[in-house]
Amino acid sequence: MTNVHDLAAYILRQHGEMSTTKLHKLCYYAQGHSLAWDGEPLFHEELQAWSNGPVCAELFHRHQGRFNLETCDPEGDPEALSQDQRETIDAVLDAYGHLTGFELSVLAASERPWREARGDLHGAEPSHNPIDLDVMQQFFVAEIASDVPADKTPHHGDH
Repeated sequence: MTNVHDLAAYILRQHGEMSTTKLHKLCYYAQGHSLAWDGEPLFHEELQAWSNGPVCAELFHRHQGRFNLETCDPEGDPEALSQDQRETIDAVLDAYGHLTGFELSVLAASERPWREARGDLHGAEPSHNPIDLDVMQQFFVAEIASDVPADKTPHHGDH
């Protein structure tokens, strides 16, 4: 199974320099779309509902103290991703890659998976609450279905 560092390395290779905030949110959206389209996670590291949106703690600790990333750490291997996984990630980059890290944070914070994981926490209250993969899958399946006409729903490998 691939890990979040493999995903991050692929995103940086495809998209280029970006803020760490943007990288975390793109990892969240790639995970959500993989769950919806492929029925399985891209990585098993936990996404958490931090105050500024979804964050993978393992990835955060790897890049802690850095604002922008140009290349990924040497542990990430973009070649570990399958062709289907790359197609999913490329579709996510096409849909969300033009947004800033802040815009992605605002968007993710408006969505059910993050909101449910945050529970009754307010604003900048710290949290390491996990974002449930089943909730993510349900949310992204519904989001994709509402955005795509029934006869145009992507099939595995067609996204």
